[in-house]
Amino acid sequence: MSLTLKGLHHVSAITAKAPENYKFYTEVLGLRLIKKTVNQDDISVYHLFYGDEAGNPGTELTFFELPNAGRNRDGNNSISALSLRVPDDQALDYWKQRFTDLNVEHETITERGGRQTLGFRDHEGQRFLLVSDQNNQGVAGGKPWAGSPVPAEYGITGLGPAHLTVENAEHTALILEDLLGFRRKGSYPSTVAGQPDVVVFETGEGGSGAEVHLEERTDLPQERLGRGGVHHVAFRVDNEEELKLWIERIRTVQLPNSGFVDRFYFRSLYFREPNGILFELATDGPGFATDEPMEHLGESLALPPFLEDKRAQIEAHLKPLDTRQQA
Repeated sequence: MSLTLKGLHHVSAITAKAPENYKFYTEVLGLRLIKKTVNQDDISVYHLFYGDEAGNPGTELTFFELPNAGRNRDGNNSISALSLRVPDDQALDYWKQRFTDLNVEHETITERGGRQTLGFRDHEGQRFLLVSDQNNQGVAGGKPWAGSPVPAEYGITGLGPAHLTVENAEHTALILEDLLGFRRKGSYPSTVAGQPDVVVFETGEGGSGAEVHLEERTDLPQERLGRGGVHHVAFRVDNEEELKLWIERIRTVQLPNSGFVDRFYFRSLYFREPNGILFELATDGPGFATDEPMEHLGESLALPPFLEDKRAQIEAHLKPLDTRQQA
């Protein structure tokens, strides 16, 4: 059976304050909170999932709340920037004005890798690019949430390329190509003079929702992960049967890994590539409507069945995301 990853599934980052995170990503970026749950490895803190109207794979941006986290120290061996897709170049003009009006730190619109992009940072310094899908071909984006404050014609439609910055690109490239089956698509110049070009890898149908951009930097210290940093990137696996085949493939090359992990909304496998970046392979299903009706996603605290008996304890320790709602 030929194994092919379908593209980006989700990315997970770190926030120190879940209520402020909720406000920025729903009110400023206009994403839908599709699941309000807790970190399964630390049930005292939130794990928030944002996405398109249905939380489709490839649109999911998630955050672990770590209240005492220091600020991320940007550097090597990191997921150094995330991308979010918008429909076209005109949407970037809308967002540039919106960021100006809302005092969001942002850059000028520039071309990167053949696409128009707009760099910005969130309230905790998280690095992002908005990427225009004007001429994009490949894996389809999602559908913006109807309840968003952002007009649908400009709305965010999913995840764009994940940008990795490493001290030895050859090691990461070997994992992407030889183990995970990514294809080398091309390259474009680094924004830093004297540094190697950024190399573009794609998988599945290709396009902005199925790319990793790999940059080698010889002038940076090691990243120190904190608030405003990215914890891991996950790639799409069609189903559980394929995930088990991926697990076997990764074990065959003797790469340390988590083995099969049931995250209730999807099934996963975790491992680190040689530069230390955490990769996840995650199934498309069962999906986020498993325990909530689609029209009410994210409105109440959702817990997987194995945590239900601790609901009272969990709810007692969580602060409301919005003072107009109960946690």
